[in-house]
Amino acid sequence: MKYLGTWLFHSIGTLGDDGIEYLSAEEYLKAPMPYIDETDADAVADEIKERKMMIATQIEFCENGDLYMLMPIPEGATKEEIDEAVSKGMIKLYNGRLLQSELKWEERDGEIWYDTGIEGEIMGEAADTWAKAISDEGFFEFMNIRFAKADD
Repeated sequence: MKYLGTWLFHSIGTLGDDGIEYLSAEEYLKAPMPYIDETDADAVADEIKERKMMIATQIEFCENGDLYMLMPIPEGATKEEIDEAVSKGMIKLYNGRLLQSELKWEERDGEIWYDTGIEGEIMGEAADTWAKAISDEGFFEFMNIRFAKADD
């Protein structure tokens, strides 16, 4: 199945003058930071650190119907700290990465759908938490982030 395996960050959607604009990793790192004080060096450094974590996020489609959102282990975290956090059940690891979210996926009429886990209502009725996973352009789209299938 062509969607099984690892999906890597491709781009992130931001609001531009003409609507949603998708920025590559390089463009995202250089993009303005409207929600922080860009004269505060520490705030800028923290934002860059967060953006680098986002860019390094991966998605794993597993054959058993699991879908994992995987983040890199934060810079500076020691093996002892990670082992302790795992042993206390504070975090889970998968293939050497932090398991951020465990979602489910399934095939419906030849299309891949995943359970976003996002609950809400539409006109007083509970909204379906499932969404089409793969866009017409071939990206896995999670909120405003696009992931492209890695060459396995």
